Amino acid sequence: MKKYLLLSVLVCSMALAFAGDKGTWTGYISDSHCGAKGNKEGHADCAAKCIKDGALPVFVVGDKVYTITDTKKVSKFIGQKVTITGTITGEALEIEKISK
Repeated sequence: MKKYLLLSVLVCSMALAFAGDKGTWTGYISDSHCGAKGNKEGHADCAAKCIKDGALPVFVVGDKVYTITDTKKVSKFIGQKVTITGTITGEALEIEKISK
């Protein structure tokens, strides 16, 4: 009986660990080439160039870099500081709302 209880606690813990984290974050839309280095004012031109050259837009909060599931939603915010509401699952961000 104790085995089953321990197993169920372990399964529930793993499910919580992999569940998405819903919330609101403020950071910069950077590019996958520069990553966390794009977490500052004045990076917009570099980010736009890197994305034009094939890098993907990413969302940077502090030193943490998140991939964006729908990059079209951030196309007009490249290099800008934004506030995003959405869900982070692992390293991927699904955007519900974005504002400057």
